[in-house]
Amino acid sequence: MSGKLFVVATPIGNLKDITFRAVETLKSVDYILAESPHHSKRLLETYAIKTKTVKYNDDYNVEKIIEKAVEDLKSGLNIALISDAGTPTISDPGYKIVHRCRQENIDVVPVPGANAAIAAVSVSGLPTDKFVFLGFLPKGKLKKEKMLKSYDGDATIVLYESPHRILKTLNAIKSALGRRYVVVAREITKIHEEFISGFVDEVEEIIANKSSIKGEFVVLIRKADV
Repeated sequence: MSGKLFVVATPIGNLKDITFRAVETLKSVDYILAESPHHSKRLLETYAIKTKTVKYNDDYNVEKIIEKAVEDLKSGLNIALISDAGTPTISDPGYKIVHRCRQENIDVVPVPGANAAIAAVSVSGLPTDKFVFLGFLPKGKLKKEKMLKSYDGDATIVLYESPHRILKTLNAIKSALGRRYVVVAREITKIHEEFISGFVDEVEEIIANKSSIKGEFVVLIRKADV
């Protein structure tokens, strides 16, 4: 009988944001596929999780790791998949092994928990009856604008952005969608957690005037008819 692949959500910042089930699962599996084992070490040590970790990301022989994991799962081993933060497979390569397991009829079990996009949506004050998640926008202003325009409609737009590209993305939003109301979340659940809301040009100016821009961002864009 095949083992199971457990897709385990881990904290996005505050180490207390992990479920009892997640800790139990990480302790019980045969090994953990981790986006960055060194990064995950602090979390695992905090909860006395001594399970072996294996590096799994797009920069490290991902196809070979997937083949070995599928072989192990078929032999009856149980494996957990974690990302550096939050729910695996959301804007990370975890979906590749999940897809392969589905093809091989191997059970994939979600162990839900923290997710930056959902956390930001929940406190944004923007309409949540319908929203579209775009992940990271493509590089290049014209490509950004094209994607934003194609998904602009009757839903809140949610996307991720890095600190060194946040200003370019806000500028692209302004160019593509006009003076739209946005909410920008940074360092969610961490010490320097911050939410900035206002029209896109106002938020762009606030961020541009910061002495340094750190932390990953979640950007939410209000639909035009609100």
